[in-house]
Amino acid sequence: MQSQSDSQVSVFSDRTGMVKAARLLLSSVTKVLVLADRIVIKQIITSRNKVLVTLDKLERVSTFQEFVQIFSQFGNEMVEFAHLTGDRQNDLKDEKKKARMAAARAVLEKCTMMLLTASKTCLRHPDCESARINKDAVFHRMRCALEQVIEIVTEARGCGESKVLPTSIYNSIKDFKSCVECLRENLYSLTPQDMASQLESLVERTEDFTDSAYTSHEQRQAILGLCQLLRQDTQQLVHAWAEAQSGHAKEATEEMEVAVLKTCQSISDLRRKLHKVAVGRASDLLKVHGEHLPLRALKAAGAEGNLEAVAESSRTLTEQKDQLVETCRLLCHISGTEPLEITCIHAEETFLVIGPQIISAAQTLALHPSSKIAKENLEVFCEAWESQLCDMALLLKEINDVFEGRRDDKRPYLSLPRPGKHSVNLKTAKAVKLDAEEQTSMAKLGLELRLLSSDVDSEVEKWEEQEHGIVRHSQSLASMAYSMYLFTRGEGLLKTTLDLFHQAEVLSEEGLQLCSSFRTFSSQLVDEEKSALMTQMEKLVTLCQQLQMGARTPVQGKTATFQKVDSSIQMSRNLMTVVLSLLPVCNKLNKKYKSEPTSLGSPQDWRERQDASPSVKDDEASVSSKNTNGFGVKSMEQHMAALNLLESK
Repeated sequence: MQSQSDSQVSVFSDRTGMVKAARLLLSSVTKVLVLADRIVIKQIITSRNKVLVTLDKLERVSTFQEFVQIFSQFGNEMVEFAHLTGDRQNDLKDEKKKARMAAARAVLEKCTMMLLTASKTCLRHPDCESARINKDAVFHRMRCALEQVIEIVTEARGCGESKVLPTSIYNSIKDFKSCVECLRENLYSLTPQDMASQLESLVERTEDFTDSAYTSHEQRQAILGLCQLLRQDTQQLVHAWAEAQSGHAKEATEEMEVAVLKTCQSISDLRRKLHKVAVGRASDLLKVHGEHLPLRALKAAGAEGNLEAVAESSRTLTEQKDQLVETCRLLCHISGTEPLEITCIHAEETFLVIGPQIISAAQTLALHPSSKIAKENLEVFCEAWESQLCDMALLLKEINDVFEGRRDDKRPYLSLPRPGKHSVNLKTAKAVKLDAEEQTSMAKLGLELRLLSSDVDSEVEKWEEQEHGIVRHSQSLASMAYSMYLFTRGEGLLKTTLDLFHQAEVLSEEGLQLCSSFRTFSSQLVDEEKSALMTQMEKLVTLCQQLQMGARTPVQGKTATFQKVDSSIQMSRNLMTVVLSLLPVCNKLNKKYKSEPTSLGSPQDWRERQDASPSVKDDEASVSSKNTNGFGVKSMEQHMAALNLLESK
């Protein structure tokens, strides 16, 4: 008996000790994680302080020689800061903070190139007031973005967040609809006065749409009509609600249930109309401004030294800027998520700032029409404007995805090389990172690649057979193209040029597999249809081979590496363009043959037709052998020497 009691005491003691030890372990792990987090934050703050010190030096330089020396240091510090903040952005769990961090880093990325050309212009033309204004605006924006990053990582509330952002119409609609629906569960959860107050607040926010000079009369009347209908339905709901309360009902009556349904329908109709107006206007603006006519006019007028023409084109650009700013505000109202709201606000601020900067750069060029630096400076600001229009197109797609219930969930494509597969001999080579200026020049190409990636995703979503080989390979290509876009921003899994070249090689192989799927698909087509596809397919095969060969060809020196990066992204863009042209055609033909089962024949006929078609594997093998032996591969020592030289530079 005594032995059993001692055993129970021993077990209890062991469990108590284990629980205590587990708690101590958890406490220690937590302390280590908190300490590591503080170290990362301190690293970011230290890096920011170094950038600010160098930024102050850059602002005060008076000679080109001094500027070049300090800007080189500034570039290295910005690369370090970009990688630290990029890692921090990926670690953030709060989507709102992540969106704010992305916006601040985008400003720093674009402003780095602007700072270079604006400073050079100011040094070349020190007495030019417009050049000084242009330069000061860039420095001010960079400092604001640096402070915003620190506010996010330290969770401090700076002057940029001292005021609360106005509630969007989407949130007002969501809150009002929630109040209406909760009456089904609890008749006494709020008062009629509370509901009336929320409704009037919602209707008041629609004035941003109805008071806009760019809203058509028909759209304005439609919105006002829907607001009036919502008021009437809400009034009927309040009446039925009051009757239910006077009868001491414990739950919603049938009359009240009908009123709730009608009110919710009116809310949905209003939201749908506001979304249609905002998205429609944004789409129209992007189409109209896609040709960049005011920018072309400003460049031409500046190069001619025509100040009057610059002033006239500046008025046109200012009007365009005002339209885009107001459209961004409307998109913010209907964006549907906080991160997208932040992105809309970032777009609005970007147009507000870059518009006047383009004008001051054009004025400088008009005053000094023979200045190559002034011309280059204007070109950089115009490219930033065009880049923001591309970002706005992507933002529009994401807002539509949220509205239609589709989230932009890019499948991560983990295609980094595994030991024993891609370029085995290069696994120990030193990798190279692009500096800030090179990443900036890559940004435009990267944005084009992202747009193509989104368009390919949209096309494959239209296919009824999501397991079709063409669909699967196209989705993989879109994911890889997206990761290459992230590389141009200094984000994502591809951290170095070596990673990018491996990704390009994998993308080319996936493209060849897609070619095989296209070839198999084309074997069921008649000659006329087949010949139309074959032309594009041959082009796709050629691009895949060129990309593969380019990715495998070793280069020496920083300039050559940068050119290889540029070439890889350009060929990937061209490859995705061909894929995008093939997808809708194949989908249409696929639907046609599915609707005509006799033309497809039996499954046995289909297998025979596949057997009769050229061997896909043989074709792939021949392509692979050609690409392997088509160029001379340097020895491992030479390749390592090239990469070491590049790293040292």
